[in-house]
Amino acid sequence: MIIGGTVRVPGDKSLTHRALLLGALTPGVSHIGGALTSLDARSSARVLRQLGAEVSALRSEALVVIRGRKRFRRPEHRLDCGNSGTTTRLVLGLLAAHRFAATLTGDASLRRRPMRRVTVPLGAMGARFTELAGRDGLPLEVRGAPLAPLRYELPVSSAQIKSALLFAGLAGGVSVSLREPHGRSRDHTERLLRAFGYRVDERDGWVEFAPTGRLEPFSMQVPGDPSSAAFIVGAAVLAQRGEVRIAGVGLNPTRTGFLDVLRRMGAQPVVDNVETRYGEPVGDLVVGPAALRGTEVGAGEIPGLIDEIPMLAVLASRAAGTTTFRQVGELRVKESDRLGLIAANLRTVGARAEVVGDDLHVEGGDEPSRGRVRTAGDHRLAMAFAVLGTLPGARVSVDDMACAAVSFPDFRATLRSIRRRAG
Repeated sequence: MIIGGTVRVPGDKSLTHRALLLGALTPGVSHIGGALTSLDARSSARVLRQLGAEVSALRSEALVVIRGRKRFRRPEHRLDCGNSGTTTRLVLGLLAAHRFAATLTGDASLRRRPMRRVTVPLGAMGARFTELAGRDGLPLEVRGAPLAPLRYELPVSSAQIKSALLFAGLAGGVSVSLREPHGRSRDHTERLLRAFGYRVDERDGWVEFAPTGRLEPFSMQVPGDPSSAAFIVGAAVLAQRGEVRIAGVGLNPTRTGFLDVLRRMGAQPVVDNVETRYGEPVGDLVVGPAALRGTEVGAGEIPGLIDEIPMLAVLASRAAGTTTFRQVGELRVKESDRLGLIAANLRTVGARAEVVGDDLHVEGGDEPSRGRVRTAGDHRLAMAFAVLGTLPGARVSVDDMACAAVSFPDFRATLRSIRRRAG
């Protein structure tokens, strides 16, 4: 494939969720430009409307207008979070400080995802939870209460867990101190809270929050999502000739670990036109083809690139040598058993991959990739293997490309747009 041109990717999913949630809890009118309009973002908007906030429709290139309120109102019906684990866990954190009961549910995939990693520490703060299915997962009833301060060591490094607990501290007006075990997860919540005057310090591996700030109406432009950009980067790296510029991408250092891995593998992504917006670095990514070599991705790197592992694993299958991803067991509890499916699908299309304990090993090769990929509705698997299908001679069929709309509604059109004719 020959590539070229400048493209933009959808708004950052993590920032869109957080901006919607904070806007809904801010009395007055806030505006969000560049918001992601995917199914997950719409799940957050739908839930917030049930909780009393006025949120305009999420449409491509349209400004989102939110009329928030200081406290949520009790919902009349179950809160359907769709496929969005971020919506579920962050809303649980906010509801933990509201003195009413609410029930959260979601689609079949979301109902299987673990929630005790959030409900246990929120319970220690004073909220009460009832597992309506009799197991760890949704549907789940939360009954909020006046909250106590929390000092807690997370069982896994997770931005969702960390953010849920920080949002509980925000809504409950109490201090929260958190420590992550294996590297630093994305820090969008910390940056946003600082922008509103809350004290968020980092010392000796602990994140320490104090309720010193105040939510006020805001206007925010959401940058492009680096996790979505990773798929266009991957397609550019696998191309034969050319160069692609991905404009206006978020470059938060807790989100760009995949670029460091790609550099070790032989790619040369360039960062250009960097500026800071609402505490977040934003700029362009310029990338072209590269001859890749295998590498090792250490456990400490995983929290900063957890969503990019499907794309990195696909690229590893085309690299010289073996690539090992250490301690990636967390992938088993994403939208699918992402870890098992990455390895199984790589084998299906002719690559060599295996899971040993919590490590993923991928051996590179140059034979044309051919086979039918099973996604289990996982958007990141669908996009990663679609990129693999752009190689000359490849015949990769993906069973469900529609699921890409969870995070990248126009993925196929964007991927087609960077292709150029030979000559």
